[in-house]
Amino acid sequence: MKKDQLNENILFFIWGVSFIAVAGSLFYSEVIGYEPCELCWIQRIFMYPLVVIYGVAAIKKDISIALPGLILSGIGILISIYHYSIQKIPTLQAAGDACGTVSCNVQYVNYFGFITIPFLAGIAFIIIFVGHLIILKR
Repeated sequence: MKKDQLNENILFFIWGVSFIAVAGSLFYSEVIGYEPCELCWIQRIFMYPLVVIYGVAAIKKDISIALPGLILSGIGILISIYHYSIQKIPTLQAAGDACGTVSCNVQYVNYFGFITIPFLAGIAFIIIFVGHLIILKR
């Protein structure tokens, strides 16, 4: 497989991950009815533009126009880690109560005892960030 074709495939994969993350967040809030907390909204602010950024980059086959995606996903990783920490580390749970109408330490889902919504968002941000770095390194 040629280098350019592999980069295009990775770029399309990154777009797919961002699209699934956005669709998942909309499913949880609009279909199931889970009300997002403030940190969930902030993570959405960093995830939603990635669908457009990487979609355009994939269509134009140009990773250079996706630099904002690298920055947004990097910041998104940090926010997801902080949010997940509020949910899972008992000494930080008091910080989650200051989030507003919906507490940030509410765990609507808790698959296998550790997979929560911020965990899923964090994994998506990490995949996007690492995929972008792989393309840049190639």
